[in-house]
Formats: sequence, C-alpha cells, structure tokens
Amino acid sequence: MSMMGVAGSSESPEADRTSIRRVAVIGAGISGVTSAAHLINEGLEVDIYERTGTIGGVWCYDERVDHEPPYPNTVPPAQNWADVEAEGLTAAEAQILHGPPGPCYQGLKNNVPTTLMRSSLLPWPKGTDEFVDQGCMVRYLQDIARLHNLAERVQFHTRVESVMKPAGDARWTVKTSTLLVEENTFSVLKKSESFDAVVVASGHYHVPRVPDIPGLRAWKTRFPDRVMHSKSYRTPEPFKGKTVLLIGAGASSLDIAREVDGLGGTVYQSRRKSKYDRTVNRIPGAVRRVAMVAEFTVDEMGMPPPGGVPGAIPGRVLLEDRTTLESIDFVVVATGYITSYPFLGDLEQPLVAWEDADETTLITADGYTTHNLHKDIFFIPDPTLAFIGVSHLVSTFSLFDFQARVMAKVLAGRVRLPDESVMKAEHRERKARFQPGDKFHVLLWGEQAYITEVLTWVNANLTRAGSAPVEGMDAKWLAAYNKHYAAAMAQ
Repeated sequence: MSMMGVAGSSESPEADRTSIRRVAVIGAGISGVTSAAHLINEGLEVDIYERTGTIGGVWCYDERVDHEPPYPNTVPPAQNWADVEAEGLTAAEAQILHGPPGPCYQGLKNNVPTTLMRSSLLPWPKGTDEFVDQGCMVRYLQDIARLHNLAERVQFHTRVESVMKPAGDARWTVKTSTLLVEENTFSVLKKSESFDAVVVASGHYHVPRVPDIPGLRAWKTRFPDRVMHSKSYRTPEPFKGKTVLLIGAGASSLDIAREVDGLGGTVYQSRRKSKYDRTVNRIPGAVRRVAMVAEFTVDEMGMPPPGGVPGAIPGRVLLEDRTTLESIDFVVVATGYITSYPFLGDLEQPLVAWEDADETTLITADGYTTHNLHKDIFFIPDPTLAFIGVSHLVSTFSLFDFQARVMAKVLAGRVRLPDESVMKAEHRERKARFQPGDKFHVLLWGEQAYITEVLTWVNANLTRAGSAPVEGMDAKWLAAYNKHYAAAMAQ
C-alpha cells in the first residue's frame, strides 16, 4: 500500500493538501457524524455510507431484532455478501439481513454523564440532564448532522462490502450495495467509487460474542427462545416473575439487571473477576452475583414446554466455584461483541492469533484488537485508512470527536504523521507493555494523558506552520472528568 503523503517527508504541507480531496466515511453514528463534519470543516469532500435508514448509530431504537448469532461465536465471521439474493426473501427479511437492527433497548441511557460526553461541534441544550434516554442521544446527533448539512451526504440503506487499494493504485475502491424497497418488493443497487481516503466509523456493536461454554449450544438449540444474546434484548416485560441468568458484567448486563430487578423474579449475574468490572458497586442489591458459568447440562428426562409455554428450563448450571443453579427460565448472554470489518478483505485475519499479527494485519482471532493503528486512529502501512471510535472505556462522544478533529487535520495535510518507522516502533513498544488480562484499546481514566500526548505531536506541527493549535478538552469537561475520577477511585 502506498503512503499518500500523510506521513513525515520532505514535501511541503501545501503539497500534501493537494493529495487528498475526497473521503469516504463508513457509518453515521457519533464517530461518523463527527468525522464527516470535521473533514468538511477542513475543506474536504465527504460521502457517508450508512446501512440503516437513519443517523444515530447504536442509539437508534428498533423494535425489530437481528438474527441470533451462532453458539458459540468467538472469532470474526466471514460475511455472506450474497445474503439478500436468496430465493423467496421478503422485503422485511432483506432489510434485516442488509441493515440489521442494533442492540439499543427501549430503556437505554448513557452511562457516561453528558458533561463528559459531548462533541465540540455542538453543546448540549441548556438544562440537559447528566443521564438521558436514547431518544435524546439520537436528537443530539441529528442536530449536529443538520448543523453541518450531513444528511444530504449520506447514502442510507447502503452497506460497504469492499474497501481495497490495488497494488500500485493511489486511490481506494469502495464497493457498496444499496437496498431499495418499494412496498413488498426490493432490489439491490451495486456501486463502485474511488476515494483518496477512507474513515471507518462503523462502531463495535454488530457481531455478538458468544463464549464457548460447554452445554450452552445445547440449551440454545433445545430452548431457542429462552437463550439470547443481549443484542436481542428490548424490554424487561418478558422476564417478569422469572429467574434470569445474565452472563457477563459489562454495561448491558448492568442495565438489564436493573430493569429486570424488582419484577418479582430472581436475577443472577455470572461473571469472571476482572479489573474492568465497573458494575460491582452499581448492581441492585437483590441481584445475586455468582461465579462464571463452567457448564450447562440438560435433564434428558425433562420435556420442552409445549407450544413454548413458559417454565423453568430442565437443566442445571454448574459454576466455576462448583456451585449449581437450577430452575433457570431465561439466559441472557451479555458478553459483548466481536470487532470485525469484513469489508476490509485480507486485512482481517480471523484465523491468526493475536501474537502472530504481522505489520499489515488489522483484525485477528481475538476479535477485539485493531492492530497496527497509530494512536488508535491511523493504519500505519497506509494512513489514508483511518479509524474513529476504536478506543474503549472512554468518554465516547468527547474522545471520538477529538480523534476526528485530529484525523481531519492529518488528512487535510495540515499535520504530518511521524515517519512510518517511528509509528511502527511505538506500536511494538505498546504491544510489549501488554499484560495478560489487559484490553489493548482500553483507556479507562487514561484518556486525558492520551489527549495530552496526541496534542503534543499535533500542535508542534501546527505551531511550526504558523497555524492555530487544536484545543483539548475545555475547563468544564476537565472539572467533570476530575470529579468522576475521584469518585471512581474512592470506590
């Protein structure tokens, strides 16, 4: 892959600015909206691809649910791009396959306060609460899009199926398919377009991760409506008066526990001890936190409820501490998502172990790390491929907006990246510091240090060019950050 003049060289900054004109942005959630707006502010042409029909990303609520994943599901899967060409599909079925509903549930609220979760492009309306519902989040993102006239640049119901730069080519070829629905019929429009740069802003929450726990597949096969991934959760009503086993201790597990608790049933949260478990002091007192599931067993004498009539699953759950749970009505697998960019072709290597990733691989079998990124943004072998939203356990809107500002400055030629050898060395050093149990992209109370580090490099470039520096987070954000950091450390 060629380097397109965005890394350090002897060329002038003015010459760099002429090399990138047109940029593709994949996704219209917070990462895509802020990326597109900042790129436009830098004078670049932008096309946005969004596979659903609206702006808002993971915050858009849809009563429909995606197809359940395979059980287990632990590595990035191969994408069947011909899925909507199957015989006999209805328009509704094609819409689910082509632009699957996300994981947003009806009661979803932000778990990072709005004082820490905002874009530099638009303040929250005066009087906005610290924690708001998903509808308020969507309106905020759509207000940013309206302010910057982004809707006219979005190709809705359009999924990106291939992003490639053939050897010797200076531009990226982006192949897409657009689902066109008219009443009960549909068709697919295929297109291929060329871009100087591509920004991947498609988020993390598409491919459910299902652990390979002995017996879980048997439970799912025998009782398919009683075992589900949290991506399919919408409301707590189906669990009223039931015994529910949640597997995992992340944000969705906490939210579901809170919603189901108090509905007259029993809730277990099965989890493995982790330094990233931030739910321990926020889980409702009645929720029973137990060890991680070791095995599911089925009572072969038990019969499935006729016609799907509710009743306890005839089986037992053995935990890692050797205790046993019985009379479980529902299992919700809240074990997160697999990071996958299937449109990037051979850059995704799902059969390669994390430690065996070479200097051109992006995704490996762990399904979490996006390898070979400088500052979690720029693909080191060719920085005209950029990613926004990779960093994890951060202030999301604020940090992704900051990353988008930096990305736009680089692609516009106003800031130079370090030499490729320097970026590679820094990435190797970062991997060398990686410890078992770590998550590579987690910043968790380290984002201010990250921002300072990035600004040191960015503003040194801008100062030499006589340009205004990029601002970091403002005083209000810093005060809120310090307040919440102190509270977290006191727990």
